[in-house]
Amino acid sequence: MGASPAATGQMTLHHLVNTAQLGEHGLLVELVGGDVVIADVTHDSRQVRAGALFCCVDGMQVNGHEFAQQAVDAGASALLVDHALSIDVPQVVVTDVRHAMGHVAAALYNFPSSRMHVVGVTGTNGKTTTAHLLAEILRAHGWKTEVIGTLTGARTTPESTDLQRTLSECERNGVQAVVMEVTSHALELHRVAGTTFQVAVFTNLSQDHLDFHHTMERYFAAKAKLFAKEYSACGVVNRDDVHGQLLLDTMTIDSMSFGMSDVAHVQMDARHIEYEIDGVHMRAQLGGQFNVMNSLAAVSAARALGVSLAEIADGLGRATAVPGRFESIDAGQSFDVIVDYAHTPDALERVLDSSRSLMSEDGKLIVVFGCGGDRDTEKRQPMGEIAGTKADVVVITSDNPRSESGAEIAAQINAGVRAADSHKVLCTELDRRAAIGKAFSIARPGDVVVIAGKGHENTQTIGTEIFPFSDAQVARELLGAQS
Repeated sequence: MGASPAATGQMTLHHLVNTAQLGEHGLLVELVGGDVVIADVTHDSRQVRAGALFCCVDGMQVNGHEFAQQAVDAGASALLVDHALSIDVPQVVVTDVRHAMGHVAAALYNFPSSRMHVVGVTGTNGKTTTAHLLAEILRAHGWKTEVIGTLTGARTTPESTDLQRTLSECERNGVQAVVMEVTSHALELHRVAGTTFQVAVFTNLSQDHLDFHHTMERYFAAKAKLFAKEYSACGVVNRDDVHGQLLLDTMTIDSMSFGMSDVAHVQMDARHIEYEIDGVHMRAQLGGQFNVMNSLAAVSAARALGVSLAEIADGLGRATAVPGRFESIDAGQSFDVIVDYAHTPDALERVLDSSRSLMSEDGKLIVVFGCGGDRDTEKRQPMGEIAGTKADVVVITSDNPRSESGAEIAAQINAGVRAADSHKVLCTELDRRAAIGKAFSIARPGDVVVIAGKGHENTQTIGTEIFPFSDAQVARELLGAQS
């Protein structure tokens, strides 16, 4: 890894196109007009400044080509388009604006990811925790480390122009390692185009985002893109996951794998996990068996980067619990309360299985959850079935219903619960605060209450309105009122 500073200055348009290798990537159609100096790359017409290359992305809701004139009026010097427009500025015509945009942004910032240790973490569940743990390990190793992900921005993986700008800022600030959550949407929509990953990590794959990908095969194919030579030098893969094993069998880059057979003497409770790996004792301040796997992903990625097991153990020991990830809420109550982001069937099952291990012998497992609106509808009944199978009491509530009817979403979940166990103790309370309060009123000493679905989120979207709401905060307020 070199130490040269990021180039954040100016570049002529033709030089930028050549540096981005748009022709070599099969993206360049033609250059229209003369050459100009480019000082910025953006896809947002509201962020255009003088000398910008405005990228006319054809998005899901708006087409950037419709804002091209507005961008030029605001100072854009040139346009990145999929067809030439009747606007008198130089234009780069490409086959795919979104794909080309990442390469162009990376080129303007002098490919900052190539001079840092960049790790991409992908998978349905565990990305945030794995990234958090790995970052602490790399800090213990002595590297200044930043995280890009769910807890740091509006998008888990930023749009490519924003991402390259962020990476450039990281480099200018002396950051040596970046750990980034990489979503399937980001891979499908080329948000990480132009980014070089030293290590790519695969946690697991289970049903999610089928509203976007439509099939599990396409969902997996999107994730698998990260493990191609175009992006990554080495893949670190969960071999205990069926899709992880498929990835190991098919990818052509260097690989390492991890699984439960790597560890011995596993112990856990609501707030800690510990185990041994290759004779070295590991302990982390987070609970749940699934977090053993998340920590193993982080450990394996660190080893792929050359970090010693002693430094890894030190970093794990320093790591604190991730907000909304099997977060234990303790207000002195006589039962355990766990807040978790589990919003997929597999994640809900893992959280409930881990939570049951915390119960007293005669305790009950109570779960409060809903499903998001305007998202994958096919996971609602399966999540109901899992709750009906794994929990003793199910309280169905609203998650982020968005434009959908909360009652209709709850009915779909209810059908799943009833399919699993028609006699299950079950109630529906769409007011999420009231639902949490209902669960607490039911809970007795030795019980465990799991509040699932929203995790770290501090808002709730109902219709077009966004309201302040934090599961952890509400839980603490209600528990405090009980004491």
